[in-house]
Amino acid sequence: MKLWELTAHELLKKLAHQEISQEEILSSLSKRIEEVEPKIKAFVRIEKSKGFNGLPIAIKDNICIQGQPTTCASRILEDFKPPYDATVIRKLKDAGFTIYGTTNMDEFAFGSSCENSCYYPTRNPWNPEYVPGGSSGGSAASVASGEAIWALGSDTGGSIRQPASFCGITGLKPTYGRVSRYGLIAFASSLDQIGPFARDVEDCCLLLKVIAGHDQYDSTSANLPVPDYRQSLGKDIKGIRIGIPKEYFSLVKDSRFEGIDKEVKIVMEEAIAQLKRLGANVQEVSLPHTEYAVSVYYILATAEASSNLARFDGVQYGPRARGAANLIEMYKRTRQAGFGHEAKRRIMLGTYVLSHGYYEAYYLRALKVRTLIANDFAGIFKDFDCIVGPTSPTAAFRLGEKIQDPLAMYLSDIYTISVNLAGIPAISIPCGFNKAGLPVGLQIITKSFDEEMLFRVAHCYEQATLWHKMRPPI
Repeated sequence: MKLWELTAHELLKKLAHQEISQEEILSSLSKRIEEVEPKIKAFVRIEKSKGFNGLPIAIKDNICIQGQPTTCASRILEDFKPPYDATVIRKLKDAGFTIYGTTNMDEFAFGSSCENSCYYPTRNPWNPEYVPGGSSGGSAASVASGEAIWALGSDTGGSIRQPASFCGITGLKPTYGRVSRYGLIAFASSLDQIGPFARDVEDCCLLLKVIAGHDQYDSTSANLPVPDYRQSLGKDIKGIRIGIPKEYFSLVKDSRFEGIDKEVKIVMEEAIAQLKRLGANVQEVSLPHTEYAVSVYYILATAEASSNLARFDGVQYGPRARGAANLIEMYKRTRQAGFGHEAKRRIMLGTYVLSHGYYEAYYLRALKVRTLIANDFAGIFKDFDCIVGPTSPTAAFRLGEKIQDPLAMYLSDIYTISVNLAGIPAISIPCGFNKAGLPVGLQIITKSFDEEMLFRVAHCYEQATLWHKMRPPI
């Protein structure tokens, strides 16, 4: 087996026993990148010139790395080099990681397919004619294709879990506040969270342990101890109470959304049956406000995006339009040229719902429904240890299939959005394939700061199956 095929914990074990060297790992990854990157286009930059001091990790292009371009895959930040490291980057460097490269993404994390990049679309390693998911599509594709051992992404409405599902790997959205957001270029500040991509659950445990914890530079980070998540591994799930939301299997609310795909549903039913065989107590539950999640999310998230992106105007960041007659004209020209189509759409939507006369009708009402969605989860977690369902209603779709239909694109995150609105953790792990050979992801959700339960259930399922060992044919 080639080194790029191994998990991080397998490589660390070999390094500890001096069976391999760090240089050999780097060489293996470099050869793999040369082989598949032209087909996948997971990276926007690869740092080959720097010294190699530890296991390499890929970083989504919206996490600040001191002195290195951090562009959010947007022309308006094409020349931006942060003067500081994000807290997660500092922690990685302190732990001996090497920042190996930055990965492609939907511009400012606005998308579910990794097609809204100013560079190029990233492709799915299982079939390059399909999308890898988004917005962290580059990070997911790099791990799935063997170009990276593990990677960091950000998750605002499913941007780690959905691409993890589409690419057949493990992706974790931690509890809001578990990981510092300092140095993450914001999309929606009340929803954003940094998290890991990896080939299996144990690697996710290792990476979360490194990046988690309180940060004085992030007032929203939780001042709570960080457990040794690996202690959760190897435990059985006999008697664990698992809820299956009936809404996840019956939502049909839009003519362009037919609910869960039949093939995905079959895979889900088998995954749930496997959990039962492992001893879990599985029962149907209800999350009655799920049908409002997409509407609420695209009011609140766009409102926050509109506010956060107001700072990008050509004055302090990025290129500035020349020849404007006055300041307002300069703003207009700069933002027109600097932002892509989807970014403009979300800025306009957000500005609209925050405007005078619509603030109470849309934004305040959405905040109230957000509370109802969070209460749905809190009610279930009084009686259940976790919730299980599909990560996405479909497997990966073809490049270009939904790019002209924003609503259809938005609905692909219908099962992940609620988790961000509630601020709770969730993980996506591979659980099978559709008839086209594309991966399907199983989403596990727990109450706030109970990542240990996530890892326990996910690892038990993972070890009872072989899905996490499957590699794309590329």
